[in-house]
Amino acid sequence: MKIKKGDIVKILKGKDKGKTGKVEKIFPADNKVLVEGINQYKRHVKGKTANQKSEIVTITKPLPVASIALFCQKCKKPTRVGYRLLKDKKTRICRKCEEEV
Repeated sequence: MKIKKGDIVKILKGKDKGKTGKVEKIFPADNKVLVEGINQYKRHVKGKTANQKSEIVTITKPLPVASIALFCQKCKKPTRVGYRLLKDKKTRICRKCEEEV
């Protein structure tokens, strides 16, 4: 997977289209990512005991990798990820401005 934890990404599809956020967690088996403050839903949770209150909890659901793009800080555009080999070290680069991510 070309997206890493801590990357700034732009949402391309869905209800949060156009927003940017930071990747909190990656689920490579499901091909999904959890983006901070994006794709949030409300869930009603019933109190389990007599002294525990029922409440409405905001949860963040993971997004498919296909609906996000890496946001390049240099050229300020969403981009695909490329790779460059420098002295036996593989680095990620922006496909638009060829700068290291």
